[in-house]
Amino acid sequence: MTRIERLRKKFAKLYLDAMLITNEENIYYLTGFHLLQGDGVLLVTDNYAIIISDARYQTALAAFDSDEVIATISADYFGAVDKICQGMKIKVVGFEDSISFADYDQLDDLMAADIVPQTNLVESMRAIKDAAEVEKIRQAAALQSAGFQYVLQTAHAGMSERELANRLDFWMKDHGAQKASFDTIVASGPNSAEPHATVSDRQMQEGDMVTLDFGYFYQGYTADMTRTFALGKPDPQLKDIYAIVNAARQEVIKAARPGVRGDQLDVVGRQLIDEAGFADNFQHGMGHGIGLAIHELPSSYSPGRDDVRFANNQVITVEPGIYLPGLGGVRIEDDIVITHQGAQVLTTAPTELQIID
Repeated sequence: MTRIERLRKKFAKLYLDAMLITNEENIYYLTGFHLLQGDGVLLVTDNYAIIISDARYQTALAAFDSDEVIATISADYFGAVDKICQGMKIKVVGFEDSISFADYDQLDDLMAADIVPQTNLVESMRAIKDAAEVEKIRQAAALQSAGFQYVLQTAHAGMSERELANRLDFWMKDHGAQKASFDTIVASGPNSAEPHATVSDRQMQEGDMVTLDFGYFYQGYTADMTRTFALGKPDPQLKDIYAIVNAARQEVIKAARPGVRGDQLDVVGRQLIDEAGFADNFQHGMGHGIGLAIHELPSSYSPGRDDVRFANNQVITVEPGIYLPGLGGVRIEDDIVITHQGAQVLTTAPTELQIID
C-alpha cells in the first residue's frame, strides 16, 4: 500500500472527502516530489492525488514519473483547489492546521466545500519509518560521525566557536551533506552551560569543555548528534558529570522498546541524573523524533508525556545533559531506531570523553 493510499484510508473515519496538504515535507513524503514551502499544494481525493503549482515547476512536473500523482499548473493554488473540489462535488476537505492564519482566511473565503482542520495527520504516518528511511538516516548519522572526527582533528585553543562551526559546515557539504537542518551549536567553556547556545566569536581555551550539536540532511533525511569534548585537561567536576550523562544515555537506549511511554523512557535517564544531585541542571526533554525534519513526532519525550507511546521503527534522539552555570555543561546525543529486538544506535561516533591535547 502506498503512502497516499494509507492516507486515503483515514478519510472515512474523519468524515473527509479529500485532504489538502500544504507542508513541504508532507508533500514530499506522500509524492516524492520536491516543492518548496509555499510553492504549491497537494490535493488528495478518493481517486486522485493532484499537485497544484505554478509555471516555475511545469517542466519538473512534466518529467515527474508517478503512477498515482497528476499535476495542474496554476498560480492561484487555493482557487484551483476550489474549482477541482466543485467539479468533483467534494463536500468536506481536511486541511493541515499548521497553515498561517492568512492562508486559512483565504481558503475559508474561497472554498465552497466545508474545510476541517487536521492535526498531524501525515506527521503521524511519518513517525514510523520504513527500511529505506532508516537507511538514509543511518547514512546521515554516519556522515555526521565522520564530521565529528574531523572536528577532533581541527579544534584547538585559540580557534573561535564560529570558525569551528564554519569549517565543519564546509566539511559536511564537501562530503555529501545537502544542508544543515538547524544552526550548528558550538558552545565552549561557560557557554556550554546553555543548552541551546548560539555560536559566538569566543575563542576556545585550554581546559574548556566544548559542546557540539549539529544536524545535516543527506538524501532528504537528517540525523542529529551532540558530542562534548575537552580541549586539554577539563575541570574534574565536568569530567564527573560527563560520566553521569553518558550513563544516563546508555540506560535510556537500553530501555527503549515498542510500547514504552515517553515519560517512562525519560525517567530512566532523568532519575540517574536526579540521584546524582543535578535535578535542577537538566532542563529539557530527553529527546525527539527525526526524519524529513529535525523535529518530528514525538516532538519531545519528557516528564508528563504519557501521551507518547513508542512504536516499532520510530527513530528518535537520546540527549541527556547537565549544565552548570559559570562552569560549563555536557550533552551527549545519539539517534536510535526502536525495534522489537531492542534499540539500534545509528550514531557511530565515540561516546567516551575525547580530550584534545
